[in-house]
Amino acid sequence: MDLSFFSWELISKYVLGGFWFSLELTLIATLGGIAFGTVLALMRLSGKPWMALPATVYVNGMRSIPLVMVILWFFLLVPLLIGRPVGAEYSAIITFIAFEAAYFSEIMRAGIQSIPRGQVYAGQALGMTYGQNMRLVILPQAFRNMLPVLLTQTIILFQDTSLVYAIGAYDLLKGFTTAGKIYGRPEEAYLLAAVVYFAICMGLSFLVKKLQAKIAIIR
Repeated sequence: MDLSFFSWELISKYVLGGFWFSLELTLIATLGGIAFGTVLALMRLSGKPWMALPATVYVNGMRSIPLVMVILWFFLLVPLLIGRPVGAEYSAIITFIAFEAAYFSEIMRAGIQSIPRGQVYAGQALGMTYGQNMRLVILPQAFRNMLPVLLTQTIILFQDTSLVYAIGAYDLLKGFTTAGKIYGRPEEAYLLAAVVYFAICMGLSFLVKKLQAKIAIIR
């Protein structure tokens, strides 16, 4: 295939804008998903049915639906409910946070349960409340233990950002697709998009493995 059209002009005009949105979506969805997911995990571990049941239904429900369907539902149905359209970019951000929270919740729940119960009892013996025990003792260790898994899920999230193409958001894949159409080289554009996604995700996966090795040494 002829890759001669791959130039800085193409990257700066069509690809960079999409790349920055994909990166922004990944970072916002990761931070928002971890925050919301942690709340869901604590609700499921609270031992109180009125908190655990809604969180369980939400997590299991989200994990049972393909992400692209959630993206389309939110983008198409929410405007009918609120009476005004929601932009593709804002729709993608809200959908990704809500969807990824279910997966981050399971990661955080496993991380919290991996902490020895003796540390929970020690915090209680010192007079800590449930919230203080979680915030000061359990969650910091859980985050450290689950950091490689959280980062791996973030890499998967970055790959999934290509699905916002379904609602017209201008992401990395959309940038390559647009360039391919304008230059009349759709095959080369999709090939380069695959190479870029592969290079980014492979590089990040290598860094996660290095981090996982360091955490194992600390343990």
